Amino acid sequence: VQLQASGGGLVQPGGSLRLSCVVSGTIFSINAMNWYRQAPGKQRELVAGITSRGSTNYADSVKGRFTISRDNAKNTVYLQMNSLKPEDTAAYYCNFRDIVRGNYNYWGQGTQVTVSS
Repeated sequence: VQLQASGGGLVQPGGSLRLSCVVSGTIFSINAMNWYRQAPGKQRELVAGITSRGSTNYADSVKGRFTISRDNAKNTVYLQMNSLKPEDTAAYYCNFRDIVRGNYNYWGQGTQVTVSS
């Protein structure tokens, strides 16, 4: 099983980025997917999640600004981030627990998002 995250970068406050995470080696469509982030010196935190049926949940800090979505035909989960703030600066990780493999917890390699003027 592999998770390949991409889409991070440097953006000015108020800007937007879209992160992508491509999953291979398992049955993508049956698994809930998550995006986490970790800023320097802070614990990793859940940003957003999406179930296999498309129900979503968000951290309070990103509600109304971030949108998680999935394309099962492309084995890809997305995180659209709008109105970015400096406090959104972090490494972002995609994650899921694989139902096929006894809920084994998989992590992507992380993609860096830096919000700065």
